[in-house]
This record gives sequence, C-alpha cells and structure tokens, in this order.
Amino acid sequence: MHLLSCITLASICLLSASQIANAAGNADTIFYGGDIVTMNKSQPAAEAVAIQDGKIIQVGSLAKLKAVQGKDTRLVNLNGQTLMPGFVEPHVHIFGTAFSEELWQNMSNFEMPHDTLDSLVTKLTANSKNVKDGEWITAFGVDPSRTDPFMAELTADILDKVSTTKPIFVMNQSMHIAYVNHKALEMAGITDSTPDPKGGRLLKDSKGRLTGVVYEVPAFYLFLKKMPVPNQNLIEQALAKVGQKMVRKGVTTSAEISLGAYLGVDKENALLNDMTHSGKLPVRVRGYMYSNAYPLTNNSYKPGQGDDVYKLIGVKIVSDGSDQGLTGAMTKPYNYPAGTTNTGSLNFTDQELYDLAKPRFDQGWQISVHSNGDRAIEQTLNVFQKLVAKPSDAKSRLRIEHFTVPTEAQIAKAAKLGVVPGFTIGHTDYWGEAFHDHLLGPERANRIDPSASLIKNGMHFAYHSDSPVSPIHPLKYASEGASRLWQVAPQKVLNVKEKVSINDALKAVTIDAAYQLKMDDKVGSIETGKYADFAIVNKNPMKTDAYKIRDIEVNETWVNGKQVFKKQ
Repeated sequence: MHLLSCITLASICLLSASQIANAAGNADTIFYGGDIVTMNKSQPAAEAVAIQDGKIIQVGSLAKLKAVQGKDTRLVNLNGQTLMPGFVEPHVHIFGTAFSEELWQNMSNFEMPHDTLDSLVTKLTANSKNVKDGEWITAFGVDPSRTDPFMAELTADILDKVSTTKPIFVMNQSMHIAYVNHKALEMAGITDSTPDPKGGRLLKDSKGRLTGVVYEVPAFYLFLKKMPVPNQNLIEQALAKVGQKMVRKGVTTSAEISLGAYLGVDKENALLNDMTHSGKLPVRVRGYMYSNAYPLTNNSYKPGQGDDVYKLIGVKIVSDGSDQGLTGAMTKPYNYPAGTTNTGSLNFTDQELYDLAKPRFDQGWQISVHSNGDRAIEQTLNVFQKLVAKPSDAKSRLRIEHFTVPTEAQIAKAAKLGVVPGFTIGHTDYWGEAFHDHLLGPERANRIDPSASLIKNGMHFAYHSDSPVSPIHPLKYASEGASRLWQVAPQKVLNVKEKVSINDALKAVTIDAAYQLKMDDKVGSIETGKYADFAIVNKNPMKTDAYKIRDIEVNETWVNGKQVFKKQ
C-alpha cells in the first residue's frame, strides 16, 4: 500500500508539472498579424490567439501570448488576413444535399437569367442520354418561382417530352414539391384513383387526372422506394463532397436537420458518426432525427448521444410546405394566381402536432419544427406553449425553422417561450421580388425573416441555407441579413426596417447559430476554452460594405486546431 501511495503521489507530481509546463508555454500554434474578429462581446478584437490540443488557450495581445510560446510552437502570420470563428450552419440536409447535388442531376440556378421550361427540358434530355430505358432519371433544383414564364411547372405531359420509356423524378428547389412523368406514375403503381398518402398529395386537374405534380415527402416516398439505393461508396463520396463545400465556405459546425429521411435513421446515423470521426466529413455535426423516419415507437437513441464531433440532440417535424411553392400554411390566401383561395396546407392537426412533439420533448430532445407560413407558425407556437409548462422549459431552446412570415404578436409569443428561430435568409435575396410583387404582396413580404424585430424582442436567431434549398455560404447569409437587397433587377431592399448591423448578421452565423445548436459554450466565438475552429478570410467583414460581404473569400478553415481547407 505504501508503494502504491508513492507511485500515485509521483504520478500526481508529474501530472502537475506537465500542466504547469503546458500552461507556461507550450501552445501548439499562435495566430497573429491580421484582424481577429472574435464575436465575443466582452473582447471583440485581439492581436493574437494561441491554441493547444485543439482548443483556444489564450486570446489577447501578441506580447501577452509570448508567455505561452514554446520552442515548438508554430507561428501563423495572417499577413493581413482576418481570423474569425468558424461559421456555424445550423440547418443543412447533409444527405439531401449529397443526393440532390451529387448523386442526381443538379439543375439549381441561382444566377440570372432564370430558366425556361424549354431550357429545363433541354437539360433533362441531355442527361437522359446517359440513362437506359426503365432506369430512373433523377434531378433536383427546378423552381417555378424562378422560371420564365413565372410559376410555369413541369407536368407529366411536359416531362414525357424528355422520355416516355424512362421514369423521371425531379425535385423542386424547395424540397416540398416534385414532378414526375407518366412512366414514373406507372412504375410506382399510381393511378387517378390512388388516394393521397397521409401528409402528402398527388395533384390532379379539374377532371380528376394526375398532373405529375407531387407534394411533400410522404408522397415522394411512393416513388423513392421504387428507385435503387446507390451503393455506400457513392454515398460516402457524395457526403465527402458536401463536407468540402462546407469547409470551403468556412463552416466548421453543421447540423443534419432531417436525419433518416433518405436511408433511415440507423444507416444515416452510422455513416455520419463514422465519417465525422474519420475526418472524411471534416466538420462537427449535430443530428436532428426526421420525425417521419423516427416514429414514437422507436426509442433506440438518447438525447445527447455522441460527442463534440457528432452528437444526436433533436427531432425535426415538418408542419407545412414552401411559401415560394404556394404550400406554406397562410392565414390569408396567396396573391397568386389572382383570386385564388389557396392558403397552403398544414401537415398535421393541432393535436397531431402536439402528440408528435410532447413525448420527444419529455424525453429531452430539442424540438425543431419547420413552419413557414403564419398559420403554421401560430399552430407551432400554440403547441410550444403547451410544452413550456414551467420557466425552465423555456431554456430548452425550442426551434422554429424558417419562421418566414411571423406577425408582431407571434414574435412576442416566441420570445416569451424562449424559441430560437432560424431564417433561410436567402428568401430576401433569391425570392424577394417574387414574394413582394407576386406571391405574398408587400405587407406579408415585408415581414419575411424579420431579424431586427427579433433583436428588439431580445431573441437569439440564426441564419442558414436549408441546403440544398439555397447554397451553403454563411458570409452571404450575413450579407443578405445586413442588406436585404433582392436579386432581380431593379434591386430593392425588402423592408429597410428589418436590416441589421453587420455585427448582428455575423452573430447569426457564429455565436447565435451555436446557441441554437446548444453549442455556444464550445464554438461560435474565439474565447479561451472553446474549440480552435476558425475561418481565415481575405477581408474583415466588419470593415466591408454589407452587400459586398458575400464577395469575401475564405482562404483557410481550421477545425480542432487542424487545417482542413486551404485555398489553392
């Protein structure tokens, strides 16, 4: 026992000596020589940052950090570049992006001019030459609200011009609508008398005939289940490419917001766990299981299962559709087409939504509900109000995804419940003109993504891409939030009162986005004790015109103190 005590004491002494040595001067790397934007309100800027074992150990003056410089410390001279915390992207469909942009034909067009029906048919036809009869033509990125003529849709009759012998499935840019040809309907065994699946819709014309337009994921599954699943190597390669898209834009932390939607929860969870830990997917990921893929009878996973590289934390529910797709649930009818009575649709009754959310909330999962239209937002807030039974419940950081056209009363209610909304801020840019002049009208369009109103109510909020709905590019989100200029000429500001400062816009892609993911104690700012996750950019966004922030280039991305991207 005496010998054991001596060994233990010696170990403690050695450990203490090691800790003292490390604290005294063994930083792995020190960054200096450029602006350092910390996003830490108590220390907004610094001269230098020191890291050790993947974490930040000191932030301050270069002279002060000399104390932690050892003989093996690497000195990184920024040479006038700007060091920022790595960007946090809290709402990405990682698998959805892999399938839509890498495994399927990617037809997304975020530039001008818009596509036409003829150009879309031409693109699909060119790709169809690589597909054999009977095999599926799969594509993504068609958007009627960004097509000439305005709101022109691909129907089964139009897709038959591409092929009548190959089934075609084209997903809308919003991911809430799809288009199929008659061969796809035949392959799926769907006829004019086939009932709509729960939560989905097979659109029919005035004579009761299928049009080839399909609404929502439950209806998509009727076709997806008939398609062969790509082999795992192809899926992994596609996921790795998505990871590279992220780090090229400075993203170091992300979320898979609908885990299980494509391959089931078990397979997608295993893939993300393996790929994040192996570095093939070089970002931290938080997983939110898609409620349709994780039924209440399944309790295989626990909240917080995992680590700071990959962790399961939430459950995602989709309450309505897309506003630009005219399926988001509105209180009043859309403005297009003139005289319409269409107000979009809710995917659940109030009781059904509560019954989905309540058990998972009680288990400790963070609840995330997609709600675009003001009617869907109201329904979600009413359910959240029932969940928040005591003051501590308001600290659970309930999420509303998109929160696109809330009223002032809904914003105040959300603030009281501790809701942390996330905006697809590209709505103001890519679709701003369409919403304002055609789909919603000025009053509702001016309510889109009301960042300044949330700040006035003391709320945290985050910006996101909803990729593949819009491109992954956090600096562009910040630019959109601070400028709110729409893309279509002549460019106009979509409600100047909702523009925010550059600092507040950057918070929405750093520290407040981390707050939404319950990671603000670990990432989102450059502070002692947090992970050494950084983006090195060629210009300081704090010193850049708001609209031009989108043009700033990411030159390097670091995760856990390791460089994972360097611009060539």
